[in-house]
Amino acid sequence: MAAKRIGILTSGGDCAGLNAIIRGAVHAAHKKGWETVGILNGTAGLFKTPPAVRTLTPLEIDGQIMRQGGTILGTTNKGNPFAFPMADGSLKDRSGEIVDGFKALGLDAIIGIGGDGSFAILSKLAKQGGINMVGIPKTIDNDIGMTEFSVGFDTAVAVATEALDRLQPTAASHDRVMILEVMGRDAGHIALAAGIAGGADVILIPEIPYSIESVAKKIKAVKDSGRNFALVVVSEAVKTTDGGKVQTEYTDGEKRYGGIGQYIGAQIAEATGSETRVTVLGHVQRGCPPSYNDRLLGTAFAVKAVDLIEEGKFGRMVAWQNRQVIDVAIEDAIAAYQQVDIDSTLVHTCRALGISLGD
Repeated sequence: MAAKRIGILTSGGDCAGLNAIIRGAVHAAHKKGWETVGILNGTAGLFKTPPAVRTLTPLEIDGQIMRQGGTILGTTNKGNPFAFPMADGSLKDRSGEIVDGFKALGLDAIIGIGGDGSFAILSKLAKQGGINMVGIPKTIDNDIGMTEFSVGFDTAVAVATEALDRLQPTAASHDRVMILEVMGRDAGHIALAAGIAGGADVILIPEIPYSIESVAKKIKAVKDSGRNFALVVVSEAVKTTDGGKVQTEYTDGEKRYGGIGQYIGAQIAEATGSETRVTVLGHVQRGCPPSYNDRLLGTAFAVKAVDLIEEGKFGRMVAWQNRQVIDVAIEDAIAAYQQVDIDSTLVHTCRALGISLGD
């Protein structure tokens, strides 16, 4: 088979394990005698003339980068090229520029590393420009369909679990209720997994409605049992008791989740008379060195993606199912958005342990 020139692109929010994917793809491709090119700053790099890229070689992309958080290529989660915000406030379709940038690089295929939002855009671009694309799922939210795990999730859960480990002794020292707000967007996977692993008394996720009365009842039961502290984990997309979203508006006008922990902390203090403290993990869950599992998963995904390019199977996303890497249609993965199943094993585990889900 003739030598190929393939591109690698990280898109959307960063997470731990992206550099492990890049490393795996570079080494697997060069094993086949192919050239690899890294596109800088996601699709934004393709707007430039010439496109912003760097050549990736096995000598440069060694085991050291696998230990690093973030992405050495840079990424972006702003500026949909089909409706790109311009300086005058208008929206412009700049998708043609992305396609032109891809063609200017002379690439045979591209590996797109992203979440469901990135895949929706990249798939549309691929169809428009006749671009051969294979996708690798990454998101700390673990909400992409058709795969049991996405790169970045394991590390985010490990960080949240460690935070609970650190909050427990200070909570016990001061007779406090500690509230930990974690990321996850509209899915409660991080809160649920970390809450169980970190010994939380209450776990609040957006998929299960809650009442402060129920939460207060659990905390009072903990205190009545003789324990002087309690741990509460809340996912960032949990709403207020009247159904409102708690978001922060940034200087560019974008609104993002954040602040529900403070709301829950105040509500618990009022309902129970307990002293509460709130910790918001935020981007600490994204930027840290990847866990061993995210390094393994990212590397295995990368090898499979390169194999799919060799086989000419495009429009596919690699996925983890039943302890092996498979491939599925990107459209199917996007369509099967994966929130927490309220009848899942982990939800049942919470209830069996007496962990309150607020309902």
